[in-house]
Amino acid sequence: MEEKQKTPGELRREALLYQPKNGYDRLSPEEEADLNAYCEDYKKYLDAGKTERECVDETVRLAQLHGFVPFTRGMALNPGDKVYRVNRGKAVMLAVVGSEPLSEGVNIGAAHIDSPRLDLKPNPLYEDAELAFLKTHYYGGIRKYQWVTIPLELHGVVALKDGTNVQVAIGAGEGDPRFTIDDLLPHLGVEQSKKPLGEAIPGESLNLLIGSRPFKGDEGSDRVKLAILDLLNQKYGIVEEDFISAELSAVPAFRAVDIGFDRSLIGAYGHDDRVCGFAALAALFTLGTPRRTAICMLADKEEIGSTGVSGMKSAAFDTFMSDLCDAQRVPLKVCYEKSFCLSADVTAAFDPNFAEVYEKRNSARVNYGMGLCKYTGSRGKGGASDASAEVVAYTRRVLDQAGVVWQMAELGKVDAGGGGTVACYMAERDIDTIDAGVPVLSMHAPFETVSKLDCYMTYRGMKAVYEA
Repeated sequence: MEEKQKTPGELRREALLYQPKNGYDRLSPEEEADLNAYCEDYKKYLDAGKTERECVDETVRLAQLHGFVPFTRGMALNPGDKVYRVNRGKAVMLAVVGSEPLSEGVNIGAAHIDSPRLDLKPNPLYEDAELAFLKTHYYGGIRKYQWVTIPLELHGVVALKDGTNVQVAIGAGEGDPRFTIDDLLPHLGVEQSKKPLGEAIPGESLNLLIGSRPFKGDEGSDRVKLAILDLLNQKYGIVEEDFISAELSAVPAFRAVDIGFDRSLIGAYGHDDRVCGFAALAALFTLGTPRRTAICMLADKEEIGSTGVSGMKSAAFDTFMSDLCDAQRVPLKVCYEKSFCLSADVTAAFDPNFAEVYEKRNSARVNYGMGLCKYTGSRGKGGASDASAEVVAYTRRVLDQAGVVWQMAELGKVDAGGGGTVACYMAERDIDTIDAGVPVLSMHAPFETVSKLDCYMTYRGMKAVYEA
């Protein structure tokens, strides 16, 4: 059959109009098979890393399987070498050395591996009405009402005075107990229901229920608390005072699962921002010897402002990069000024159930690929790095040449709110930086949802940037 000729109007539409298409309309059968395999690996990564420490451990395990070795100061580096450095067990930096010298700059994929959660307070354990609880202090931007009456796990470390660390992971193992936070029954919740969502569950009421059986053979007070401490002492060798030097977090007891009859989505805790962290990592593992050195930065503390020794503001990244540059006798500033960074962080996916807070023309859509974001910030771009037009054009070119499905995105209406990423801290180092990542439904909730296609295209986008 003779192919129908396109009209002049159709030809001009194709040439002039920006017409994004659903990614599945552009996907080949081979790409869909790769997509599914990639997402299965991603789900395993999520289940293995419920905290930033666990993500670092899993990252190092995978990196070593792919030939990466620890990088020490003074180590000689050759093209194709694969090295990594862990920052205090909470952040990790990896590099694949390129064929060009570091004086030509590096290509960076920067993401964060911390997620909103409930941290235990330094003196958390108490008993009331013969029930034992742990007091928490929420970490990051959460909607407190979402964290009650769901199953929770306890993960982290207890640092003892003798210098040893006790690893704690309760709830993730087969047959493990789990924990929860009580809520008020509707029969008595009339006054609570009149309060705004943000006030109905006060932060100080996010107390973890951990037991109710009293210690036998004791007539003193706080017998349930004593029984809990006895169990912890038997299993971990800790006493109550050791909570003072512990980092323990309550995280949702959800495994990563497929969502939808068509299995096109993934539901899990911690997509923000492990979905981009894994994309940056997995893309790095595919490299041979890139033209420019490829850097993967998986940072901590983004959810509370990228502060501290393990956050993106820390000099730890500069020290790592400086040590790499010293190996080639290249000044760090020379490397930075020619470098490029994809700040890989999630963006908000348009949700038709809450359409009033989105600006539809400039919102990311599920299944439309990796979301590029020229600026983040809030109410007038406050706190954004605001990538230049030239940087956006460069990114478009790199992604299009690699056949990556991508879209432009903003984080909701101008006056509705906003958010930040690590982009501004990379940009402040004199590194050209743009935000890009996976659109997320229910961001910062204990159970978030992402599209498999968007996950895969973010991985493809990271790979394209590393290989540019």
